[in-house]
Amino acid sequence: MRSVRREIMPGVFLTSLQTDKFKTGLLRACLLAPLDRETAAKNAILPSVLCRGTVRYPDMAALGARLDELGGAELSPTVRKLGEIQAVGLAADFVETGNDAALEDMAALLGEVLLAPNTRGGLLLPGYVESEREKLLEDIRARVNDRTEYARSRLLELMCPGEAYAIDALGDEETAADIGYVALTRHYRVLLASSPVEVFYCGAADPDRVAAAMVDALSTLPRGELDFDIGTDIRLNTVDEGARVFTEEMDVGQGKLAMGWRLGDAMEDPDMAALRVMNALLGGSAGSKLFAAVREKMSLCYYIYSSLDLMKGLLLIESGVDPADYDKALAEIGRQVQALKDGDFTNEELTAAKRTVSSDTLALLDDPERLEPFWLGQDLLGLDYGPEELAALAEDVTRGDIIKAAAGLACDGVYFLRSREEEDGED
Repeated sequence: MRSVRREIMPGVFLTSLQTDKFKTGLLRACLLAPLDRETAAKNAILPSVLCRGTVRYPDMAALGARLDELGGAELSPTVRKLGEIQAVGLAADFVETGNDAALEDMAALLGEVLLAPNTRGGLLLPGYVESEREKLLEDIRARVNDRTEYARSRLLELMCPGEAYAIDALGDEETAADIGYVALTRHYRVLLASSPVEVFYCGAADPDRVAAAMVDALSTLPRGELDFDIGTDIRLNTVDEGARVFTEEMDVGQGKLAMGWRLGDAMEDPDMAALRVMNALLGGSAGSKLFAAVREKMSLCYYIYSSLDLMKGLLLIESGVDPADYDKALAEIGRQVQALKDGDFTNEELTAAKRTVSSDTLALLDDPERLEPFWLGQDLLGLDYGPEELAALAEDVTRGDIIKAAAGLACDGVYFLRSREEEDGED
């Protein structure tokens, strides 16, 4: 699988993976902007508004008919939070058949949706904006229905006050409710002119052909003063000396525990492979220490796992815990983290964790949908190696590497979502 990255236009970067492994081509284009409370909802709604129609294909029916002409291609809006960067744009999937013009046709349509929306008097259509605003508000309000996701979101919001990381990718209800078509049109133009653009392609076409197709498709992209000063502020230390504890009550079937750990000094010169293996060893794999001890041996939780955000330098531990077992679960989680710092794990556990990271990373090569976020993350982190290299690095991680990676782990926030009835019963 050949990988090529280049700047094809001012502030427009293309990552091309050439392979004949898949029957379909994948094309993604996203605008990168600083995550900000005032603009997050506006950024989040824009891709959905743009997908409502273009100058040539003025509504979803016409746009859908054109996608059908392209062999049943798909085009959808995307909104993501990458550290403290908001990435918004379009995702296209289409059938590639040899040397035909499928790539060029799909690139042209993607460019048209992004740059030539259906407008009236130069303004985005009020009906489209109002409709998508209501959908965005519904999505924001519905976040509370997924209690696990809600607990994670609330932990980050409460643990990171004053940090852009506390902001949700969709923004908040208050700013979303104020979105109007005039202000959104103005913001859209500013975003196009000032944002770096990341384009990703995975398919059979040669990188030069992909670059030419995208340059044609984005030929009308306005370029002003580009905001390259986007990134993520990584806090190495906890906000307070000890972990801050937050508790909320809601009608939930089981308690939801979310803990945020700063990676500390490990983020000064991060060993990405060692950090990934450390996470797999702690709670990111089926045979992890947290699962074996907290779930299987002590039966203190319904589920438990850990995950990394290497762009922000955080490790999150999430679990379903009965309030009666809350204190015991916290204590055992702390002991398992300390065991990593002390090197208290077996060679078999380390080998299993390395194999998990290696196999999971190599599995990316079979899924273009997962290759795109992998390479976008690598690009934003300034890393140029692919899944094969990362898998090999994981296999070489040593016990000392794990101890070093875990040395700075410090719990900065504990959030517990519990049932009102359970507390009332205890009282």
